[in-house]
Amino acid sequence: MPQPLSTREANLFRTVIRNYEDKQYKRGLKAAEQILKKNPKHGDTMSMKALIMNAQGKTDEAFALAKEALKIDMRSHICWHVYGILYRTNKNFDEAIKAYRFALKLEPESHQIQRDLAILQIQMRDYPGYVQSRFLMLKARPQLRQNWTALAIAYHLEGNLQQAENILTTYEKSITTTPLKTDFENSEAILYKNSIIAEQGDIERALEHLNIEAKNSLDRLAVMELRAQYLSQLGRKPEAAKAYRALIERNSEHPAYYKGLTDALDIPKNDEAALKAVYDEYAQKWPRCDAAKRLPLDFLTGDEFRSAAKSYLTLMFEKGVPSTFANLKHLYADSFKRDTVPAVVEEYVKEQESRADDQEKVNGDRSKGKGSALYFLAQHSNYHLSRDLTKALEYVEKAAELDPKSVELQMTKARIFKHQGDAQKASDAMDQARLFDTRDRYINSKAGKYQLRNNENEKALATLGLFTRQETVGGPLADLTDMQCIWFLTEDGEAWQRRGNVGLALKRFHTIYNIFDIWQEDQFDFHSFSLRKGQIRAYVDMVRWEDQLREHPFYFRAALDAVRIYLSIFDKPQGANGVNGVNGDSANSEDAAEKKKAAKKAKKEAQKAEREAAEKAVKQDPNKATVVKKDAEDPKKKDDDPNGLKLAATSDPLGDAMRFLGPLLQFSPKNIDGQIAGFDVYIRRKKYLLALRCLNAALALDKDNTRVQEQAAELRSIIEPLFDSLAPTAQKVFKAKFAALGRS
Repeated sequence: MPQPLSTREANLFRTVIRNYEDKQYKRGLKAAEQILKKNPKHGDTMSMKALIMNAQGKTDEAFALAKEALKIDMRSHICWHVYGILYRTNKNFDEAIKAYRFALKLEPESHQIQRDLAILQIQMRDYPGYVQSRFLMLKARPQLRQNWTALAIAYHLEGNLQQAENILTTYEKSITTTPLKTDFENSEAILYKNSIIAEQGDIERALEHLNIEAKNSLDRLAVMELRAQYLSQLGRKPEAAKAYRALIERNSEHPAYYKGLTDALDIPKNDEAALKAVYDEYAQKWPRCDAAKRLPLDFLTGDEFRSAAKSYLTLMFEKGVPSTFANLKHLYADSFKRDTVPAVVEEYVKEQESRADDQEKVNGDRSKGKGSALYFLAQHSNYHLSRDLTKALEYVEKAAELDPKSVELQMTKARIFKHQGDAQKASDAMDQARLFDTRDRYINSKAGKYQLRNNENEKALATLGLFTRQETVGGPLADLTDMQCIWFLTEDGEAWQRRGNVGLALKRFHTIYNIFDIWQEDQFDFHSFSLRKGQIRAYVDMVRWEDQLREHPFYFRAALDAVRIYLSIFDKPQGANGVNGVNGDSANSEDAAEKKKAAKKAKKEAQKAEREAAEKAVKQDPNKATVVKKDAEDPKKKDDDPNGLKLAATSDPLGDAMRFLGPLLQFSPKNIDGQIAGFDVYIRRKKYLLALRCLNAALALDKDNTRVQEQAAELRSIIEPLFDSLAPTAQKVFKAKFAALGRS
């Protein structure tokens, strides 16, 4: 049992808790010391002191003190609760859950411990445990609506939709007063219940619920969209058409509304005249509506397509819309449209050129239309489905004569150089485009990206540093990392990899891995925040999105790069793949020395650039010098491996590769590059059945892939000498697979 305190010291203990909650750590620590001076073996105070020390960054000391407190008082729920909080703040959620469970056994009525346990359970996707915790919380406080909603969400995420609906219905029946129309929480709960009904497949009842219960919902757009969707699913075409017309009236640029309307009108897909009539109706009603003019190009054919394309393109060129090609390039999947569109544009250019000088419009309007058309043709000739880089360069030069300072034209020129394989000219051209508009962050980012593609890491960092916070300690790189600029970290890592600096490349890829971890952990606060604010539907969407987080292409790309580097380190350990950060080759010591020298020079230049940026910030605002000094001394911000030397000097490259490979195979199983990388890692780890699994997945995706066929032959050559030593089950599996490969 906790050691009893005198009244004065008990009040002082409450002050310690309050100081911790208010983040007044020095005061809290001082108050705790006063208690421990008279009661040196008071476990609860020792635990609170440990909690404050942990908040101050003294993690090891905090854990040691918390364990000592537990030894003194194993029956204190506060000691166990604090122990769980320490594990939670250090991201060890499994151990934190165990500690919370012990605390809850000692204090079953503690709402705070129960809430903390529930949050960790949903964080770890322990849905059965989450249901149990939420049920106990509801039982303890049935008067709070969020407890009912949370239990419904728990059942929903667990897959028990019927029970989730029953919980929401039970609460609605228990309400004695009618909720206000402005009650946001009630509005969201009603729409959430409607989504649960729809997920069960009972569309008729979902529509009825929507019409009766959600008619006063604050989210009018969601109600209108759901009603149109339900009516369409139920085959009530006239009502669905009316609903979609109402949505178009609200937002005439949404393509899905037009698609829903034409489906509801039951117009056959091959009846182009009837389909076009629907779009023409809205094009006449709203002359400035782009969607009504553009979308018919998707289904029109022959002369009708040519006429509509000419009309639309003429309008866009006269307005000088730069995104015209981007809006139409999806049409190039059709060979007829791919040939027709540029022909129409060329006709427009000829018409513009054939006009007499006295017919020219004032203010350069005619040249604007011609310039836009030439810009379109340059993009057309640069596009991968219609690529002719010589023509593309001709068109962009002609357009540049009409508008020499056009950022878009200069960017297109840079892209053409990139597709020609000249990274240096592409980088220079994109940097020139940046100089045309130095206040545009987008073109600044594009210039930095092209410089990275040309392996100009230092120059790219300086370019991007023009838009970073000057006061950030560590310069532009630190700010870009703090802002989680993943595209930069990926491109920078790949550029260092090409330059042979494996250490810095791995440093960037590990940073990206950690950023995805941060995104995973960022959901933690939303488990309570979303319920408190009543944002239920968005919360459920967030949980489901987090479950698929590492499907993101950015993660796949960085993970694959990291795995390939670790494979190269394993295959060539003696090349120091980078204790010095250089991917060298002992067969050519001179080249290795040059690479090593260049890598060291690059590091020094990068460090110098960051240091100068920090000094410049201090000079611009001397008041920030104190902040800079404080941040520089902060142990949490200290990086003991800024150049990735320790990462490159790993003694277990395959184990490190698995850290990236696991999520890659789990969340992107349909990507053949990931399966190929998985085979390469497992075959080196001598995990032959796992290698076979990756090989099977790769063969299912593309059995004619050359690399996959090479891997199949490699596996056979490795397994055949070891066949007799394998387990009978493994022998059977490999024998069947090799027989199948032989037949194919």
